[in-house]
Amino acid sequence: MALTENRKENGAEKAAETAVVPPRARTVRRLTRPDAAARSRGAQRFLLLGLVLASVYSLFPVWWLIVASTKDRVGLYQSNGLWFSGWHLWDNLQQVFTYDDGIFLRWTANSFLYAGVGSLGGTLVALATGYGLARFDFPGRGAVFAAVVGSFLIPIALLTLPLYLLFSAIGLVDTPWAMLIPCLINPFSVYLAKVYTEATIPFELLEAARIDGAGELRIFFSIVLRMMTTGGATVFLLAFVNTWNAFFLPLTVLRGEENWTLNLGLYNWTGKRLESGIDVTSLVLTGALLSIVPMAIMMVAMRRYWRTGVTLGALK
Repeated sequence: MALTENRKENGAEKAAETAVVPPRARTVRRLTRPDAAARSRGAQRFLLLGLVLASVYSLFPVWWLIVASTKDRVGLYQSNGLWFSGWHLWDNLQQVFTYDDGIFLRWTANSFLYAGVGSLGGTLVALATGYGLARFDFPGRGAVFAAVVGSFLIPIALLTLPLYLLFSAIGLVDTPWAMLIPCLINPFSVYLAKVYTEATIPFELLEAARIDGAGELRIFFSIVLRMMTTGGATVFLLAFVNTWNAFFLPLTVLRGEENWTLNLGLYNWTGKRLESGIDVTSLVLTGALLSIVPMAIMMVAMRRYWRTGVTLGALK
């Protein structure tokens, strides 16, 4: 019995010696997803940084223009361009409005005529055309839309010379019509109006109006235009800014100083260094500052239409 027990003990010891000892288990670190709040804060900081850089890039020329408009001739050429040197803004404004018998006011009125009347008429034409392309089925509809898209892909500078030749042949050169007629036709505005109509005007509403006996003109002016206020405001603003900043077209089709736009008149002033003891450079800078005021006012005025359109879409 003792011999048997010894053999069992020896066998157990050998088995224990030959047994494979498993390696020590390693601690595994799991990668955890970042907190949603932390991700949101990081994205907000990155977006804020981008907005700050874009704002600085956009407002830097405006700041320089404001500073330069407050300087006299000595301060304009001999002081820091990014900071004030005296305050001569009121004197510069008086010279701008009285120089050359107040021609600056005439140029401003011409710009308002071309940009205001032309953009308003162009917006009405664009909304009607976009509505027709979006909600009416007629032969050649696809070809017309393709022509519209292809038209706004052509740079306007390439169309200036053909427009000049056309207006010269019919005797419209150096008249307000040479600026107003091109403003009435804007293919890009037609494209925007078509896209907005497809997203805003339902077929069911139009069919209900037709069942009630409303004609197409009444439907357009009483229903469609009211529902396309946001799109119309966007089209009008883009057309207004584009016409207000136009340079190559008025340079080509307008000859007389009385019909010039504000940008063309300021460009003419840049060719004069000093005339009759007045520093024309200061007049150009002050006039350029005044030229951006109407566009800023237009942006603020159109904001309520965009807010109304957003509310309408939320309630529809």
